[in-house]
Amino acid sequence: MATSIPEVDVNSRLKGRSFTRVADLDADELVRVLDLADRLKELQRRREPHPLLPGRALGLIFQKPSTRTRVSFEVGIAQLGGTGLHLARGDLQLGRGETIRDTATVLSRYLDGIVIRTFAQADVEELARHADVPVINGLTDSAHPCQALADMMTIRERLGRLHGVRLVYLGDGNNMCASLMVAAAKLGLHFVAATPSGYEPPREVSELARSAAAASGGSVELADSPEQAVRGADVLYTDVWTSMGQEAERERRLRDFAGFGIDERLVQLAGDGAIVLHCLPAHDGEEITEAVLHGPRSAVWDQAENRLHAQKALLASLIR
Repeated sequence: MATSIPEVDVNSRLKGRSFTRVADLDADELVRVLDLADRLKELQRRREPHPLLPGRALGLIFQKPSTRTRVSFEVGIAQLGGTGLHLARGDLQLGRGETIRDTATVLSRYLDGIVIRTFAQADVEELARHADVPVINGLTDSAHPCQALADMMTIRERLGRLHGVRLVYLGDGNNMCASLMVAAAKLGLHFVAATPSGYEPPREVSELARSAAAASGGSVELADSPEQAVRGADVLYTDVWTSMGQEAERERRLRDFAGFGIDERLVQLAGDGAIVLHCLPAHDGEEITEAVLHGPRSAVWDQAENRLHAQKALLASLIR
């Protein structure tokens, strides 16, 4: 007996497009993906099958370690009725000098979509330029757009809204900060990045976000005092202080980021009912304390789960 497919609202104008950074989608498109993610989460909660992509094949090129990104995409495509194929660096001729263009051309003949987690953003953009199927950025040194989608889903789920929410990011102005800033700006949040001097997000990202915020009614602010930044916050957000590839800088970074970790003191300075987010993995006692991570204000585990639902919505929206 054929499985009936529940009625869902998939934005057909996204079909065939890539998602290499948050800026690839406008505010309405982001909201449509989030709405679909909510619907798919509800269907999954009810154990109601939703094979929106039957028979489709998704390639997963992973040149960096991964827990949440790999598992959520593999499980996600399976729940949508398709198949995920994990492609480690050593499995591909990319590791032996084949060009990104040639790899994109060949994989497009086999696959219906490609997720890539790698170092250089330029490599993702080149892959998308030459592929005939959607390419999704699973993380680069410059951006983490899929995580930002799950973050917006979690904030809306917990607070009931996005527009007007005060979201304070503390720590390194890294790839996570950059993607989160642009997503927040597009969706009308008031975003504050509180970073030590020298660790601000890239200027071009801040300028892009400020332009988006001007159109959405949101705002973007850079700060260097965590205590001042968190006052009145609805959401506190942090990420690791030492990302992959920065291990040699660890001791210096621990000194530079002293005082920027989310602990009970900073949570108390935030607004009543403020939630705490962290994209994980977490380092207890550095960017966040265990008491906060596992405490009553933490929405981190819902946030991690929502990677699955947000990415399923993205796959269903992009793959033909």
